[in-house]
Amino acid sequence: MKTCEITPVLITCLMIGVVLLAAGCTSTSDVTPSADAAKSITVFTAASLKGAFTDMAAQYEDEHPGTTVVLNIDGTQALRTQVEQGARGDVFASANTKHMDALMAGGFMENDTVTRFLENRVTIALPASNPGDIHEPADLSTPGEKVLIGTSEVPVGGYARQVLEKMTADPEYGEEYMDAVMENIISEETNVNNIIAKLLIGEADAGFTYTSDVVTPAYADQLTTIPIPDEYNVIAHYPIGVLRESTDPETAADFIAFVRSGQGGEILRSYGFEPL
Repeated sequence: MKTCEITPVLITCLMIGVVLLAAGCTSTSDVTPSADAAKSITVFTAASLKGAFTDMAAQYEDEHPGTTVVLNIDGTQALRTQVEQGARGDVFASANTKHMDALMAGGFMENDTVTRFLENRVTIALPASNPGDIHEPADLSTPGEKVLIGTSEVPVGGYARQVLEKMTADPEYGEEYMDAVMENIISEETNVNNIIAKLLIGEADAGFTYTSDVVTPAYADQLTTIPIPDEYNVIAHYPIGVLRESTDPETAADFIAFVRSGQGGEILRSYGFEPL
């Protein structure tokens, strides 16, 4: 019968109405936020940290249900420009102190949150097949070698130039060494990931990268490295901090604490970094 079909519907409608009326009478101040309320932070991440911070973000999300970590990955100099031009984020992880110092001086960081959290070193990366027959740093100056380097503004490029200057000052390499290597440069890249990508597809014989870029398990069978002796090398210091415009500085600070924890240190070491 029609009535029998309608009656349950009316009862349901009445119940829903009661619930809606009750909800409408509940003031905002009576609602307690859920501990699992959705959160999202954006982490400006230096390109050399891509692998480690991808793992870091995944583990942080696993341990903080409802929280999403969005990584904005690029060369540090490009990330700095984005912030200076108004891009919003919560955490800034830099591959050198120069760009972080500039952001702090410009009022873009919560300065008391900025801390150095790891060290890295420059190395010479090669395709595993070693098409350029390069076996020591001096070979980079051999005419015809195809070498990649970062631009002078990207941290890895600045560090590489400091390494070349130190070698050039040593009679073992000679005062023409840096000029000879620079004549073999076929491209200057804006982030270290571009250098790795071109080495992987065989576009160059060698490139200046960080140690962490080569020792990562992802490239263990595809890349090899020629270490740069300590007397010529440069220690890269990486700072991290909360951005002034962060909409959730508490979660941003908590993520930084996770990066600096023992668990975060294990992730960094697995990618060849030296956590502080």
